[in-house]
Amino acid sequence: VQVLTEQAASEPQAWLTPCQCSPYYQNTALYPMIDLLERVALGFEREESAQRKLNKLEGFLVQYGLPLAETVPLFAALLSLPLAEGYSSLTVSPEQQKQKTLQALLTIVLRIAAQQPVLFVMEDLHWVDPSTLEFLTLLVEQCPTVRILTLLTFRPDFSPPWMGRPHLTPVTLPRLPRRQATEMTGRVA
Repeated sequence: VQVLTEQAASEPQAWLTPCQCSPYYQNTALYPMIDLLERVALGFEREESAQRKLNKLEGFLVQYGLPLAETVPLFAALLSLPLAEGYSSLTVSPEQQKQKTLQALLTIVLRIAAQQPVLFVMEDLHWVDPSTLEFLTLLVEQCPTVRILTLLTFRPDFSPPWMGRPHLTPVTLPRLPRRQATEMTGRVA
């Protein structure tokens, strides 16, 4: 994974999405996507004001042709940003809000892929939250028709809902031999 992401990062035309699930956020809807948006796509800084973050969000959404009146309230809710004047609060059910958010996220990724190749990496799916898994299922369905290389890592006890699709190639890595595990641990320590 590291070698592939380093290679993609050195490619000026490629868009890299380094995402990682976490055991601490298994119950936080779309945590890996929130982290990706804040850290990579929007480049939020800690000390930035909410208004500055909202301005960045508006610029990002405009860049991908999404209607601000509909998508800013969705993403503001997702990113815990207060809405500025001129935007209406969401008046849809939580399920509708989730579906609209998933569709907006998917639209962004697909529009990026229409402009440049995308390497979409999501690690540690064994800790994925249900909403992120739903997003990934939507993304995997689109992969045969777009320029996205999707790399998803997970432990053997996790079973993704999309296994067996003809456009997917599972790669099972065996455990490291004891000697290599000891050597790797020594290097890290």
